[in-house]
Amino acid sequence: MLKGLRHAAETGVRALRLAVATFALMMLAAFLPFAATNAAADPVLAFGARIAGDDARTRIVIDMDREPTFSVHYLDNPVRVVVDLPATAFGFPAADLKAAGLFKDIRYGTMDADSARIVLTAKKPVKLVMAKVQANEDGKGSRLVLDAEMLPAEQFAELVKEQSWTSDDTAKDVGPVESTQKADPNTFLVAVDAGHGGIDAGATGSDGVTQEKDITLAFAKMFADKLNAQPGIKAFLVRDKDQYLSLSERVTIARQNHASLFISLHADTLKQKDIRGATVYTISDKASDRLAGEVADRENNSDQIAAAETQAQPPAVTDILMDLTRRETQAFSISLAQDVLSSFNGQVSTINNPHRHAGFRVLQAPDVPSILLELGFLSNKDDEKLLLDLDWRQKVVDRLTEAVKQYRVSIIANGG
Repeated sequence: MLKGLRHAAETGVRALRLAVATFALMMLAAFLPFAATNAAADPVLAFGARIAGDDARTRIVIDMDREPTFSVHYLDNPVRVVVDLPATAFGFPAADLKAAGLFKDIRYGTMDADSARIVLTAKKPVKLVMAKVQANEDGKGSRLVLDAEMLPAEQFAELVKEQSWTSDDTAKDVGPVESTQKADPNTFLVAVDAGHGGIDAGATGSDGVTQEKDITLAFAKMFADKLNAQPGIKAFLVRDKDQYLSLSERVTIARQNHASLFISLHADTLKQKDIRGATVYTISDKASDRLAGEVADRENNSDQIAAAETQAQPPAVTDILMDLTRRETQAFSISLAQDVLSSFNGQVSTINNPHRHAGFRVLQAPDVPSILLELGFLSNKDDEKLLLDLDWRQKVVDRLTEAVKQYRVSIIANGG
């Protein structure tokens, strides 16, 4: 019943905006009859708009009274996405399409009697991975859906270079971002994520000098090198230097490269100085315990520390297939966590109940099995000494590598 009421309300809002836009167009036509041509006498009405997303993925939806033709082009210096439309009357409030997520400025308006344009100025190189027109569920009008994703700078430069402004069909020049990892399709690809970085230093050791971001990066490099020495396995670093990446960027990089696994490395601090040992976390809607919830809250706060935007994610397609994918991925993540803890048994110290779960944003990829590994706690002096010890790091790297190999064997055995 609530769903029906919500749908009715949304339909009513669209109808009201359509009526307002139509009235505005009628008034304009009455006062400026000499400016209208036959081609522009009946422009498309854009009566609603909305935007959602973050600094990795952003969706824009524009409601229109009927299906428009459109084309997409890209410009550099600054990075812009240009969407050309037929004659269009924009009747929605400007606040509905206020710049957000990947975009720092959005402008739209009439170009001439026969055309209109939307210009999206981006904060970084982007690509529309989806640009299409869909019919509204109520059967009245259509909506233009634009899904933008961050893009490596060199790929954006190639996109600008290869496009043709004379083509009538550039709207179809969309699709997934090309993977930067040129691994064989049969290779098992692991995304190794060094937690924190750049302005987000993470936790600090008892000496006031040791920073979590440095420990995780050094460990990630050792781990990736070890994995790359294994037959059939390839690893890449989500960040390979001291730079800030938002949580959403980390997830997106793993997905864009079609990673088989995502392993995020951390070395947190706790108020309880006596707690020590490794912990493996998987994602869930509800935290397994108070400690897991506190760790997740602290890790999810990384974007606020860096003053990054934390807006709502673009709405996902909520269908049975997506739900099944998420459940299957979560099951694989739990299997990986168990393999890691089995490899640690008797070799690497862990806390009590070492497999825990909570709502970590960095583990939200719906199609990439993911774990967050707390290597130890910088708040504990014994753990801190181990985290800085090269021999201990190598031992943990060896055990983690064995866990990944075991996980891969089980996946292959089950036809994965």
